Amino acid sequence: MIGFDEAAALVAAAAQPLGSERIELGQARGRVLAAPVIAQVDAPPADVSAMDGYAVRDADLPGRLNVAGESFPGRGHDAPIEAGQCVRIFTGAPVPAGADRVVIQEDVRREGETALFESPGPPRHIRARGSDFARGDLLLEPGRLLDARALVVAAGADLGEVEVWRRPRLVILGTGDELAEPGAARATPGAIPESVSIGVAAFAEDWGAEIVARKRLKDDLPTLEREAADALTRADVVVVTGGASVGERDYAKAMFEPSGLALIFSKVAIKPGKPVWFGRAGGALVIGLPGNPNSALVTARLLLAPLLAGLTGRPPALRWRQARLAEAIAATGNRETFHRGVAMGETARALSNQDSGAQSTLAAADLLIRRRAGAPGAEVGEMVDVIDF
Repeated sequence: MIGFDEAAALVAAAAQPLGSERIELGQARGRVLAAPVIAQVDAPPADVSAMDGYAVRDADLPGRLNVAGESFPGRGHDAPIEAGQCVRIFTGAPVPAGADRVVIQEDVRREGETALFESPGPPRHIRARGSDFARGDLLLEPGRLLDARALVVAAGADLGEVEVWRRPRLVILGTGDELAEPGAARATPGAIPESVSIGVAAFAEDWGAEIVARKRLKDDLPTLEREAADALTRADVVVVTGGASVGERDYAKAMFEPSGLALIFSKVAIKPGKPVWFGRAGGALVIGLPGNPNSALVTARLLLAPLLAGLTGRPPALRWRQARLAEAIAATGNRETFHRGVAMGETARALSNQDSGAQSTLAAADLLIRRRAGAPGAEVGEMVDVIDF
């Protein structure tokens, strides 16, 4: 059994990007850039108006000017402005040659084909060509998650495609004779709804994985071996939940042995989640999560998230920060402990129910509070390490 920091380091060493691919920008939401986004155009592409109003020559103000035409976004006024002229202009429209100011429409009195300019204010209301960015500018660095804001920038750079890191294909195998499909468990005495794999699948998608399959399996070793072998041919990462304790029918590791399982670690000295394990088999990475819901999602956050972050080129997933305790926490035992907690402004409070099988508290938990093995009790106001859950 190894410590958490050692386990995290071993996961990080195995979590290298899987290679890149070019995809259409419209399909890139949630992907991670593998190459920089370089502007292909100037933005704006010409001097444009920042307001609705009239394009004029400064030298003609104040005065009455003839309205020589109109300038719209995408369809400007082609002729230069001459002395004594102005052009009606709209926000985003190109400023005609010769004009050096836009006077907002509220400061102009229109009278037929002429416009009276009395005392325009100092702003010129012109966005200069390339004032946002110029062709060739670096706009987004590799490693940037393509969220809504980044997609706007990439589209504005006139890119139809982007190069991104490939998403890891992931298969989830939920094991246990007692498990039933949610919605059907109440019809079978002794059955419980299989909740863990659903949560892990959603979690993995949030961290960039492509879910290839999610299966619920009985504790029959020959069947498990066949399903494990099939999963390894389809996935970059296989997650198996449950079956990682010490009982006679705990087959989580055994099911991968015919496929050449090479363990990287087999247990981690943490609470909850000691049975978590990690290895390689058949060219894929395999991670075993506990069958208890709380333990499964805690270990997913601590070890599966860093694995997926590394495979997809994301920033490191374990970015701890400090928060002040809102309520005291008891002393820690001989395993490093991660309390499920809630953020309360700048403070953190551990939830009262820390049972590894609890499910009702998961909806409330948005933090993990880290306490080292053998740590004394922490009092109200003490600073502790936390991470978003």
